[in-house]
Amino acid sequence: MSVGRLLDLSARAGTHPYARIAPPHVLGAEHAGTVAAVGAGVESVRVGDHVAVVPILTCGTCAACADGALEACESTRIMGVHTWGAYAEFTVVPEANALVVPAGVGPAEAAALVWSGAVAENQFEQAVLKPGEWVLVHGASSALGSLTAALAVHRGARVIAGSRSAAKRARLAELGVEAVVDPADSAFVERVRELTGGAGVDLVIDNLGDPAIWSATMDVLAIRGRVVTSGAFLGGKVELDLLRLYSRSQRVIGVRSGNLRSARRVWTAVEAGFRPVIDRSFPIAAAAEAHRHLEASANTGRVVLTTADDDWAAAPDTSRNPS
Repeated sequence: MSVGRLLDLSARAGTHPYARIAPPHVLGAEHAGTVAAVGAGVESVRVGDHVAVVPILTCGTCAACADGALEACESTRIMGVHTWGAYAEFTVVPEANALVVPAGVGPAEAAALVWSGAVAENQFEQAVLKPGEWVLVHGASSALGSLTAALAVHRGARVIAGSRSAAKRARLAELGVEAVVDPADSAFVERVRELTGGAGVDLVIDNLGDPAIWSATMDVLAIRGRVVTSGAFLGGKVELDLLRLYSRSQRVIGVRSGNLRSARRVWTAVEAGFRPVIDRSFPIAAAAEAHRHLEASANTGRVVLTTADDDWAAAPDTSRNPS
């Protein structure tokens, strides 16, 4: 299963913006596994199938659900946040949420793909991304950011990856992006304009919400450019120049998350060879260590927990007996 900054760390810390969790609680939203049993009438999956789980739960009857925009359902709940989740040996999920994993994709890759990929695909759909467009991805070293940047490259976009960490920028260059930049650098705007021949970027994925980065972002947004936001970890309140927005025919689009439709589109990319960026895997017994690794922002890509039989046993503590 994947370890998410919002869905796991914020939920555990009691700082999740959409939920307050009272212990005891079982975390774990984005997960994959093998079907152990099915309920009556289930036809799309069978016992023994390898599946990845889309962790969104909705009413299924409102106008948003009827349109396939599950993320806009007012009754939306997330497994592992509003319900008990996947830090467990078994989970029970709706049939529609269990997607059979394409051949050749392991459980760690499947868990890393299913929800982050769905979010990225939904962002691209809402922004109507076209091959050849310039795309700037902020926070590109994060789990979602790295997958978004890599998926944009896979879809034929010309991608600029943004990160404030020099060490992480070096690894991002391996994703096949056109350039890696530091959005906090005083030369950021000049650099992006130079890369794009002065036109600016067509699409920006900004899940950070940092006011300073936002201001610089709007300075490099092209005419008819779009900014998509699905997060606001670094602030969330930014200035918006409406005169520039309407005079340059620009758009700001909020995309809360993915949905089942966008999750299924990820498998199309996977079948064509796309894979996620995985930073590290930890056994479930070392979940606390995985959380600390992510909290320290030590990752470039997705952090995952594995749940094989041997992964539940804590390693012997030798710290008091170095011999």
